[in-house]
Amino acid sequence: MSSTFSAPKGTFDLLSPESEAYLAIREALAAPLRRAGYRYIETPTFEQTALFERGVGESTDVVSKEMYSFTTRGGDNLTLKPEGTAGVVRAVIQHRLHTGQLPVKLWYSGTYYRYERPQAGRYRHFSQVGAEAIGVDDPALDAEVIALGVTAYRDLGLSQVRLLLNSLGDKTCRPIYRAALVKFLAKLDLDAETRRRADINPLRVLDDKRPEVAKQVADAPVIVDSLCDECRAHYDAVRGFLADLGVSWEETPRLVRGLDYYTRTTFEFVHDGLGAQSAVGGGGRYDGLSEDIGGPELPGIGWALGVDRTMLAMKAEGIGSPATGACDVFGVPLGTAAKRRLVTVISELRERGISADLAYGDRGLKGAMKAADRSGAKLAIVLGDRDLEAGSAQLKDLASGEQAAVSLDELITTVEGRLR
Repeated sequence: MSSTFSAPKGTFDLLSPESEAYLAIREALAAPLRRAGYRYIETPTFEQTALFERGVGESTDVVSKEMYSFTTRGGDNLTLKPEGTAGVVRAVIQHRLHTGQLPVKLWYSGTYYRYERPQAGRYRHFSQVGAEAIGVDDPALDAEVIALGVTAYRDLGLSQVRLLLNSLGDKTCRPIYRAALVKFLAKLDLDAETRRRADINPLRVLDDKRPEVAKQVADAPVIVDSLCDECRAHYDAVRGFLADLGVSWEETPRLVRGLDYYTRTTFEFVHDGLGAQSAVGGGGRYDGLSEDIGGPELPGIGWALGVDRTMLAMKAEGIGSPATGACDVFGVPLGTAAKRRLVTVISELRERGISADLAYGDRGLKGAMKAADRSGAKLAIVLGDRDLEAGSAQLKDLASGEQAAVSLDELITTVEGRLR
């Protein structure tokens, strides 16, 4: 009995040419980080489940409903990582990176997993580029991290990404706000599950996207009214640095994000062209996360930008893919001797940094030229046995159709000159 397999529900296969655009978007999102001294880090696809329970927060949807957790044959409780920050902070602590130069500036790119209800822009696996700056509590660093995200979107040509900004206070002033929020929520008609989440962390209710809940909390107290003097000064300084950097933002006093580790500066990048799933990225400061997972006191701030959502935002603005994956030159050999010569020509072009491909399978001229057109190449090199005897090849411009004989001795330099 034969069977046909397909990708699991809520997942997808990333195929060319879209996959080439994904790679280009990842590179574009990471480029500002590299220029700012952030170093690449890669952590395991799975981590100990307790890392996310203690770090992300048991009251979050991520931990309570969306994690892919399993027990290994050896009895270890592991989880496919649903987000990147907890694993990066764990690595910083484990390898004592915080004992060197501070802040520890790191960036990463990878796939993350959440058991979501599949819909446009929300899948059970998704790709992100992330940045973390760990070990320093400095409003200027908050502004740098946020501005790097703004730059990444700008460099991709996006003009409709909005920055939402808020402060969530710290362990000094948050309890005061928590008490006021608990008092407010006690008067609402909330279902049992929402009430349970409110008992663990009442801020989670403010992040509830259901209309019946959002309507009830519309008049809830806002945390900026409860900020202590230190947190208010920190928030004022962040906004001052952002203004100096030319970054505009929208004050969003009920913005809390979906993870429990956030403190003080919290932000989100949204794009109104994406409908309900408008967030394309976001982040914030997480000054207590290191201690929550057993490490030393290490303040930190970071963000994660969604590659999937960024691509949707580009489509919404009518921005073409940053890369098509097309090669520059396509070789069309006609005959055994011609193929042997053209294989070496294509190899030399690649060594010189030119993207080149070849028609394999001994196709005839018509079939090979169809392959050349589909490749997206700018130039085709057509070489037959008669051309070899004449010491030349036919160089064809695939856009205009113009074709001319070029000496084999001058072929490489001629191609380089045509592609400049």
